[in-house]
Amino acid sequence: MEIKAIRTEANYRAALQEVSALVDLDPAVDSPDGERLEVMGALVQAYEAKHYPIDPPDPIEAIKFRMDQAGMTVKDLVPYIGSLNRVYEVLSYKRPLSLNMIRRLSEGMHIPAEVLIRAPVPVAA
Repeated sequence: MEIKAIRTEANYRAALQEVSALVDLDPAVDSPDGERLEVMGALVQAYEAKHYPIDPPDPIEAIKFRMDQAGMTVKDLVPYIGSLNRVYEVLSYKRPLSLNMIRRLSEGMHIPAEVLIRAPVPVAA
């Protein structure tokens, strides 16, 4: 099993094709193809993390996304943020999230705290 490091975009594209072909085979984990898939997947993941990093989302957009996923309304945020007026202020970027809000949102809505502590960047409407 000869495996080479992914150092160029061409290597990356070739590795993606190989990983795709191996996924289609659906090999057993302990088979040679399964082991090759695991190693190639790790190499592709490392290359992507270095060359195509994904920034965490804006905290307010993360809250809105989670609300949408859960079918929540603005009123449903009152236990996490405070009064309805305060919820509107937070969602419109007029009030920052406090530490207590971050804790409650993280625990109650399962939004990672590291996403919520980021400085929000208002999205143009």
